[in-house]
Amino acid sequence: MGKKKFSGLEISLIVLFCLVVIVACILVGLLATGQSGLQGNSLSFTERIDCIPDRGATKSLCTLRGCCWSPQNDTSIPWCFFSKSHGYKVEGGVKQTNTGIAAKLTRLPSPSLFGNDITTVQLTGEYQTTNRFRFKITDPNKKRFEVPHENVKAFDGPAASNLNYKVNIIQNPFGITVVRTSSSKTLFDTSIGPLQYADQYLQLSIKLPSSNIYGIGEHVHTQYRHDVNWRTWPIFTRDAFPNGGTHNLYGAHTFFLCLEDNSGASFGVFLMNSNAMEFALQPAPAATYRTTGGILDFYVFLGDTPEQVVQEYVKLVGMPAMPSYWSLGFQLSRWNYTSLDELKVVVQRNRAIGIPYEIQYTDIDYMEEKKDFTYDREKFKDLPNFAVDLHNHGQKYIIILDPAIATSRLLNNTPYPSYDRGMNKKVWVNASDGITELIGEVWPGLTVFPDYTNPECTNWWIEECKLFYDQVKYDGIWIDMNEISSFIRGSTDGCDPNNLNYPPFTPSILDGLMYSKTLCMDSVQSWGKHYDVHSLYGYSMTLSTDKAIQAVFPGKRSLTISRSTFAGSGKYTGHWLGDNAATWNDLRWAIPGMLEFNLFGIPYIGADICGFFDNVTEELCRRWMQVGAFYPFCRNHNAENYAPQDPAVYGADSVLVRSSKNYLNIRYTLLPYLYTLFYKAHTQGDTVVRPLLHEFYSDEATWAIDRQFLWGPGLLITPVLDPVCLIGGRVVWRKKQAEMYLPADKLGLHLRGGYIFPIQQPANTTLYSRKNPMGLIIALDDNKQAAGDLFWDDGESRGRHIRYTSSAGVCCHTENLPLYGLKTTLVEVSLNNCSLFNFLQVTHVTGLQLELGKSYSLEWNQELNDIERFDCHPSPNPTEQTCKALSCIWKPVSTGNVPSCYYPSDYGYSVSQITYTSSGLSVNLNRNSNYANRAATSTTPINTLRLDVTYHDNNMLQFKIYDYNNKRYEVPVRLNIPSSPTSTYENRLYEVAIQNNPFGIQIRRKSTGTIIWDSQVPGFTFSDMFIQISTRLPSQYIYGFGENEHTTFRQDMNWHTWGMFAKDQPPGYKLNSYGVHPFYMGLENDGNAHGVLLLNSNAMDVTFQPTPALTYRTIGGILDFYMVLGPTPELVVQEYTALIGRPVLPPYWALGFQLCRYGYKNDTEVSDLYEAMKAAQIPYDVQYTDIDYMERQLDFTLSPNFTGLPALVDRMKKEGMRFIIILDPAISGNETNYLAYTRGVQEDVFIKWPNSSEIVWGKVWPDFPNVVVNESLDWDTQVKVSLYRAYAAFPDFFRNTTAQWWQREIREYHTNPNQPEKSVKFDGLWIDMNEPASFVHGSVEGCRNTDLNNPPYMPSLESRSLGLNHKTLCMESEQILPDGTPVRHYDVHNLYGWSHVKPTYDALQSTTNERGIVVTRSTYPSSGKWAGHWLGDNTAAWDQLYKSIIGIIQIYPFLIFQTGADICGFFNDTEYYMCVRWMQLGAFYPFSRNHNTIGTRKQDPVSFDEQFENISRDVLNTRYTLLPYLYTLMYEAHVHGSTVVRPVLHEFVEDKETWDVYKQFMWGPALLISPVLENATSVLAYIPNARWYDYYTEEQIAFKGQFHNLSAPLEHINLHIRGGYIIPWQDPANNTFYSRQNSMGLTVALDDNGSAQGQLYWDDGNMRRFTYIKSKVHFNHVSVIYFSEIRKLHWLWLSALPHGSVDPQSEAYRENRH
Repeated sequence: MGKKKFSGLEISLIVLFCLVVIVACILVGLLATGQSGLQGNSLSFTERIDCIPDRGATKSLCTLRGCCWSPQNDTSIPWCFFSKSHGYKVEGGVKQTNTGIAAKLTRLPSPSLFGNDITTVQLTGEYQTTNRFRFKITDPNKKRFEVPHENVKAFDGPAASNLNYKVNIIQNPFGITVVRTSSSKTLFDTSIGPLQYADQYLQLSIKLPSSNIYGIGEHVHTQYRHDVNWRTWPIFTRDAFPNGGTHNLYGAHTFFLCLEDNSGASFGVFLMNSNAMEFALQPAPAATYRTTGGILDFYVFLGDTPEQVVQEYVKLVGMPAMPSYWSLGFQLSRWNYTSLDELKVVVQRNRAIGIPYEIQYTDIDYMEEKKDFTYDREKFKDLPNFAVDLHNHGQKYIIILDPAIATSRLLNNTPYPSYDRGMNKKVWVNASDGITELIGEVWPGLTVFPDYTNPECTNWWIEECKLFYDQVKYDGIWIDMNEISSFIRGSTDGCDPNNLNYPPFTPSILDGLMYSKTLCMDSVQSWGKHYDVHSLYGYSMTLSTDKAIQAVFPGKRSLTISRSTFAGSGKYTGHWLGDNAATWNDLRWAIPGMLEFNLFGIPYIGADICGFFDNVTEELCRRWMQVGAFYPFCRNHNAENYAPQDPAVYGADSVLVRSSKNYLNIRYTLLPYLYTLFYKAHTQGDTVVRPLLHEFYSDEATWAIDRQFLWGPGLLITPVLDPVCLIGGRVVWRKKQAEMYLPADKLGLHLRGGYIFPIQQPANTTLYSRKNPMGLIIALDDNKQAAGDLFWDDGESRGRHIRYTSSAGVCCHTENLPLYGLKTTLVEVSLNNCSLFNFLQVTHVTGLQLELGKSYSLEWNQELNDIERFDCHPSPNPTEQTCKALSCIWKPVSTGNVPSCYYPSDYGYSVSQITYTSSGLSVNLNRNSNYANRAATSTTPINTLRLDVTYHDNNMLQFKIYDYNNKRYEVPVRLNIPSSPTSTYENRLYEVAIQNNPFGIQIRRKSTGTIIWDSQVPGFTFSDMFIQISTRLPSQYIYGFGENEHTTFRQDMNWHTWGMFAKDQPPGYKLNSYGVHPFYMGLENDGNAHGVLLLNSNAMDVTFQPTPALTYRTIGGILDFYMVLGPTPELVVQEYTALIGRPVLPPYWALGFQLCRYGYKNDTEVSDLYEAMKAAQIPYDVQYTDIDYMERQLDFTLSPNFTGLPALVDRMKKEGMRFIIILDPAISGNETNYLAYTRGVQEDVFIKWPNSSEIVWGKVWPDFPNVVVNESLDWDTQVKVSLYRAYAAFPDFFRNTTAQWWQREIREYHTNPNQPEKSVKFDGLWIDMNEPASFVHGSVEGCRNTDLNNPPYMPSLESRSLGLNHKTLCMESEQILPDGTPVRHYDVHNLYGWSHVKPTYDALQSTTNERGIVVTRSTYPSSGKWAGHWLGDNTAAWDQLYKSIIGIIQIYPFLIFQTGADICGFFNDTEYYMCVRWMQLGAFYPFSRNHNTIGTRKQDPVSFDEQFENISRDVLNTRYTLLPYLYTLMYEAHVHGSTVVRPVLHEFVEDKETWDVYKQFMWGPALLISPVLENATSVLAYIPNARWYDYYTEEQIAFKGQFHNLSAPLEHINLHIRGGYIIPWQDPANNTFYSRQNSMGLTVALDDNGSAQGQLYWDDGNMRRFTYIKSKVHFNHVSVIYFSEIRKLHWLWLSALPHGSVDPQSEAYRENRH
């Protein structure tokens, strides 16, 4: 068979087939690897433009559309995306036109997405203004639908010049860019994706310069700044619930704003298109518009700020309407008031609570069968008169109207006139044939739908509104359901299956069906097919309704509120955010919604307060009413079948009503400001409700804030948006996140400095409030400037506008001008007849009688108020020269102690960096270098510092300022702070804000907002040897600081300075004494309390001034503050003790009466005193000997005159007594065989000179050996001459070796190992002279460092002119901390007594194996953990009695609980009557000791006469009877930190009268002591507001809450028991050894409710075993306590005091138990 010969055609076909096979193989291979073979593989994921937006992507469909295929593991990223082969190109170049540019675009060859692509389109660009560029893309061959916008007109040119933008056209593929000329930044770039332009699918993508995108709607956006992570938002008006998700809602808004960067530069984009569309965002960042019809008609707006962009936008679409003034009031509504009677009840109850209440609505329930322009003639038959009644009360009435008109007849079977008139005028939307009215179904049943785009329909609507107004005098119209909504899909006949009802591309709208819950898309309106104009329905209805309003209320503004909106709707209407739900989410989502509608030019916006659907909780409704008071449209509205939620329904005295009234009154007060904001919106396009980023765009932290908002530029609203948690969001507080504690009735509200706020006294409606006086709040900025303006008119007329502007001035009839931010006084005002007063940073100018319509300005000269001066020259004798050398202001005054030299307002440091953590913050501080340094190098301020704030606990924080470049001395006292902070954001009682220029710390109490610390005052200085910080205080009520003698309990704030430096200084006014306690308790004006400790041990002083303010000055260390927040005074003390350490629990015997005298001649005198006290049967537990028992005043020796002391001590102890000896720290160095010294030298325990082995020698009590002191010589001579006083060394108790040495010396004195007969079996130790005191100044040879002993700043001390070394050691003396660190005595001097206490306490306990007591003279915070204290060497004078009370109640916050004064006085001879009264008072000192000095008369109880003995015995028997109660209080102090002796205010802080009571005191909560403190037989006592019983008679007293003159004969001290308490007691005896074996009982003092409670702590009184008993007693059932675990208790006496009808003289209950 021969070969076949192929024809040429056959050969061609074969070749072609082979080529096809090869291509197919290549394609199969490429597809198998996931590639389409088209360009685009290198494109970033973030820049992919989706080629299949309408469904799930597949490879086959992607190939069919000619796009790139690249699947990923994230389905949100487009797998199928456009290549560069799609789109259009420019044909023939770009032409310049009169208006801008023009170009013809032709489609690139590529597959079609949805068919009917238009091959040639026309680009028209218009340079409309310097900041507005428009371009539109149209079909040049066919007219397409364009939005017939009422406000946007054709632009005829000429093109604007000096453009702020540049437009570039990219030719192939076509793209357009808009570039900001000032920065060359590309703002708008369509080259990221192809233009798509088909008949029913138009698409344009835009690459953006930042992800800060805001706007587009209407949806529920859960955050204001858009999420660009592949989110798609459909836009097509729809009746749908705003319950989250991404579905389309009521309005159509295609505008978005983009913030470019922190310069504030911003731009906006608006697409004028009303077809169904979607808006897609992606992380490029880029945005894509996809719409189903019309044209692409874009506007780009440029602004230097976000606010300017909004102004540009609303100038295009229409400036917002100017609302009527009354429409800014509070409004009430409800769907389905079941009848007018129910509605009247609602109105009446809300009037009755006095809440501001402006407008009442009725929903469709007022209508007859829900038909527009009717009212129910049965249930609402009196509706016309109801409207009149509202008007008579100054209120307004709003009706609802839906667009759907029923086709049915009225109930009486008569025609429905509104429908009939519409039919006659052919005003309905027609079906697709354009003739037959389309029938749907809404509330009244079958309905037709007015075509508001038809002018004849508008006329019909106007007429219907007028006719109904003739029946019912409504005041405004609420239009609803106008998306347009229908309850059936399309129509009663369904919808035809055409490309309008079922377009080739349907955006991702709810239900995915175009006519779902609305009309068929092919229905016909005057403006066009419903397909094109659906989203304009609400807009067109608004236009018609506005015309109706003008006809019904000619010349008036009224109110329209619409559910469906479009661009420009705000020119005519307001909007509410729709049918929300009573959820916390909906509360939160309302804020982004309001912010967005302000972008859209619809500033009259709000959400249904308390939620529309669902039953609301009280908490949610309360929080919603708070924030809703600041919605521009402020309406409470909910749905049928849910519980009422109008405010009054919660009760007239409910927290909700009180809170709502408060914030609505604030709203009404600020209505002139809000009204002015609306005027600015109306005339300039400003936003009213404004996101923080519009004002603070330079702060990137504001860009995403949507839990707060602003009214205009000046009012910051921070609501609570979460349940239970009382934290109202996080507020930007001077560019930081600050925690705000917002309790149940509070939200955050802050005025911005630099703004003037017009205000008016509120009333229940604006009709009345507008008649009230007006005023301005002037909030000054850091430059002490403010500006503002006021728009004012009659509140409702159209077109009559009066505007006034002021710069820190006033332009209205005003009677009150508060000026916030003034730390100065207005000393000269240019207007007459004004009065003014100043408080903190607010100055009120009142009495201005200014007239509306006239222009005024208010000017003033500022002068710093005297009380605002902070002393720049605290050293004595300032002069103008020395003042100005410090860069301070010199202005002498003649008033008291007001400083003539004071700091400039910005003197201090500034903040350079803040770092936040969950447990605190750190701040770097830089010194203000504008001010010269002080002369001395040691006082030159350190340039850079650090502040650390630590939130240790919910009620305690620390703030510490230090030099982070150089280690400085810090106090080595360990505090009880958590190893890591335990506070939580929600539960902290405080919030901290850092202020700047100058730097300051501000601490607020969350629950009240009270600022309890504010150090943003001038003068903060931090140098090596001079540190100063001042703070404003919340009130004049400050208690604490010591140790000093005070004449009142409360600090006198009138320019008093108190020094603190431990000193051997007897008490005297303003003299620094033995201890140092830089702690105070502050009472706030509402009774809350807080405490502040400065942990600094250097010499310091504090100055109080009437600002009120406090200034600390210290000469070393750092600033280390601890604050506790109570909030009660007692809790402050408990929290402070938790910080520094709970006080020691004394043994029971230490609560007994004690005797001592400096000057016992020998042990026989002590023995005789003891026998005399026994014989007189005066209770008495402890005997002391002062230094007389020592040989030549040497510690651990025994005087030849006291050789019988060991035996005496043993004998007394066998009889139940206890003995205490004194020890001083100074050890003589001039002895031979003095073990205390020689062993101390061997063990290196003594303080030395720095870098030396030389001991620093002083002189104290020890005398030289073998000398006889000539006591006729004066004291200084005795000390200074070398014949008498020995050289003394001072143990360094910081050293571990010193503690061991001290313990051995004590132990061997107690139990002498060599001479047992000389063992002194003491039970306690009294340590004295431990400031430390020395009788020479510094050392026997003087001091070696002048700067340390006479520092550049000498605090206000007793020895100010003599140096720090006066009567103590040289400041350069060196001590060694336990870790081996050397420290200067300069830094630790005030810790000497503190360091002495613990080694003494440890030595005592290890020696005696019992609890024992240590009594110390010098103390520091936490000394109370180991010791008690007495108030030192007082004087026998009457004034010392009341001063001792002050001293004791003042030392209690310092936690030295066992405290007392020397009864009858230490110095000078006492006087009989004074000593009697002092014995009575001293019987109630916790530490009750009679003690006086050598050379004065004896004053023990047996040294006077029988009467004195009797009085002493009686009052001490009372004390001993009450010792179980006192011991229980001591236990409570030890365990919980409670006070024992208690100021009256601690129990009755709600009674301000008690805040100044200091001549009475309490034992715990239950016993009130009112002593006589002068030579009198009566006492004026304050009886707090409680039930009280006389302790002696058990009778209830008949007065309370008042001062009362109580009888007090010489033998009597007034004691009263407080009702509600149980007092344990025990029969007394000569000492506690015997009394503890006696019968015990309870005194039950019933309160007004017939109940009482109490506690008893009981143990063996000396060791640590205990039983703790609590009891509660009610009148009709007295419970008996069985003390089964208490040894030697035989029976219990239970005393029930009278209550109710019980006879006051009735016998007490008795119960015997064995």
